[in-house]
Amino acid sequence: MAARSCRVTIQDAEGVSHTVEVTAASLYEAVAHGLAAFRGNEWIADVGERFGVVKVSVAEVRVEHEVKLKDFTAWLERSGRSPREIIDRQKIRAILGLPITC
Repeated sequence: MAARSCRVTIQDAEGVSHTVEVTAASLYEAVAHGLAAFRGNEWIADVGERFGVVKVSVAEVRVEHEVKLKDFTAWLERSGRSPREIIDRQKIRAILGLPITC
């Protein structure tokens, strides 16, 4: 799958929306790059990673997606069913600085 330019938006614990531009080959990869960019940013209060919603807007033909962070986390913690799913999860765990599992 080709990487696409995406706009990732999340609302912090204080109700402020933050947006970052990332390049990603999948929806969940875009979420991971966005979360990685937001983490540690002094302007962003806690983003409530277990219960918040991340909005992803893809640039080519602008399509927006909302992903519940609990669904993203559940997907990331599941075992892959195919070699591609395993590789996708490993890649996203690496983006987030998490241990790589098989």
